[in-house]
Amino acid sequence: PEPALLPKDLKMRAVVRRLVEQINSGIQPIQNFSVLGKITELGGDKMAWGKEAIEAGFVALEKEISRVPGRKPGDKYCIGSEQITFADLCLVPQVYNANRFGVDMAKFPLISKINATLEEHEAFKKASPSAQP
Repeated sequence: PEPALLPKDLKMRAVVRRLVEQINSGIQPIQNFSVLGKITELGGDKMAWGKEAIEAGFVALEKEISRVPGRKPGDKYCIGSEQITFADLCLVPQVYNANRFGVDMAKFPLISKINATLEEHEAFKKASPSAQP
């Protein structure tokens, strides 16, 4: 696609894919309706369980984003300021879910900053759940 959602540099492509997998397979599946339904069926508190899972995932993700090679403190996106990547596309809906589950996003300043920047981008505004019919 244009613009590209993966960097040209092969090592940075791997970094993006690692961040994507951390979100898509390490955090997001815990909030699937079938999983939450099973938690409730087993007598658990699905909201508390989802919150705990997201927080644990965000602790790891915040650390990984901070370790991205070449990342500077003022960078706008997951891997820098030049390019929105697949990692950014996965981050925004996960932060949306985190808010639904009552996660204190102040604990995750880097994720929060990136998310706030992305939410100002026109494409993300159009894709927001609140903008859907």
